[in-house]
Amino acid sequence: MSIASDVIRGHTEPIILAHLIEKDSYGYRINKDIMDKTGDLYELKEATLYSAFRRLEQAKLIFSYWGDEEVGARRRYYTITELGKKAYQEYRKDWENAKSIIDILLK
Repeated sequence: MSIASDVIRGHTEPIILAHLIEKDSYGYRINKDIMDKTGDLYELKEATLYSAFRRLEQAKLIFSYWGDEEVGARRRYYTITELGKKAYQEYRKDWENAKSIIDILLK
């Protein structure tokens, strides 16, 4: 599974943006959703996830805010910006182009 992990690792930011297009969320929930969607085949390490959040926020593709939970620990939520939505669409185009080239080369 290491090859798949290496390929996925290069796409952490678009994976996060894809989740945030659906709704605002927080780190643990995003990672749980990734695990659920992949049937526990892939999990982002916490350091990888939060490093990606910092890069995305510095690039103004997302921004964070504190939730107002009345029970439990306070959570930092992330939301995608308009610039982030545009960047996600570019990532999708780039992925589709790369995927078609790889498909050709591997056949």
